[in-house]
Amino acid sequence: MRRIKSMANLLLSKLVAINSVVILLVIMLAGISVKDYACFLVNHEQVTGAQLVDTLNSFLIKVSVVAFVIAGLLHYFSVKRIVNPVKAMASAANQVKTGNIPPKIDVPASGELGELVTNFNAMTETLSVVQTRREEMLRDIAHELRTPLTNINGYLEALHNGVLKGDQELFGSLLDESRRITRIVDLIAELDAWSQESHFPEKQFEEIDMKQVLAESLAAFHLKLSDRFGAFSQQIDHASILGHKDGLKQVLANLLQNIIDYDTGGHLAIKGQQDAEGYRVTFTHEGTYIDPEKKELIFERFYRLEESRSTKAEGAGLGLAIAKSIIDAHHGTIGLDTDGHHHSFWISIPTRSIS
Repeated sequence: MRRIKSMANLLLSKLVAINSVVILLVIMLAGISVKDYACFLVNHEQVTGAQLVDTLNSFLIKVSVVAFVIAGLLHYFSVKRIVNPVKAMASAANQVKTGNIPPKIDVPASGELGELVTNFNAMTETLSVVQTRREEMLRDIAHELRTPLTNINGYLEALHNGVLKGDQELFGSLLDESRRITRIVDLIAELDAWSQESHFPEKQFEEIDMKQVLAESLAAFHLKLSDRFGAFSQQIDHASILGHKDGLKQVLANLLQNIIDYDTGGHLAIKGQQDAEGYRVTFTHEGTYIDPEKKELIFERFYRLEESRSTKAEGAGLGLAIAKSIIDAHHGTIGLDTDGHHHSFWISIPTRSIS
């Protein structure tokens, strides 16, 4: 609100300045012209008395008209330069109000007005991205739920028409599909909870030791890691951070499960150490091919590197997206370094207190 008031005062000040300059220009143009013409008439034309007065009056009218036209044109183009960005933003705001995303405002503007136009363009671009992601998410949710719902409907229709008879195996299949839908919905709800900044205080951040968190996470995956990898190395240092223990354990679990599911090399290196940016945990292994140009996409909701991957709930493409949301809530970063086959998944969490 203060920013808008400041912008309004700035525009008012510019308009007052322009009007003052225009008035000064008219006065100076008329005054100087009349003075010079009067001197010319007296000194060179020898015009005096009533004839001089009449001639100057006539000249003053002409000069005033010319000065008024020149000043009017200057005022028009100056005000237009100031008002055009405001009109463009007003028109764009009306489009946003109706639910449409306006095109980028491309009008010349400088100073705080130019900054306002830039910020407005950034806002509409963000709205466009959010709307696109929302539409993609709705399509993805529909895609993920369509298969189990189709299976359930098919079984129930067959039971209703007497094509199939109910038995323990059939009802077990129906229960599996129902549980899959429930898990997908739970994952979506959890992702939304971690994505809402207002929920952060409710997560009860506390002082925790990252080495202990890593040790507990690795212990929970001990059997899976032992079955999948002939050996895995660990180099983990102590570091205290302010965070949510269960949330961080879920991040580590999601990363470890993803590594186990798509590993091809049989060796895993785990490193946890403090650096200049905070505490960094890195998981290095050889796995299924990942296009280096698409490595950021794997942290998007419902994204799969291969459409043929499993469509079970655990493979819904939400695990790494949830991990990213949790790390974002800790003011940290998560990423992947890869040459296509050798992957290093990493997370970095600041060791300073979270405000």
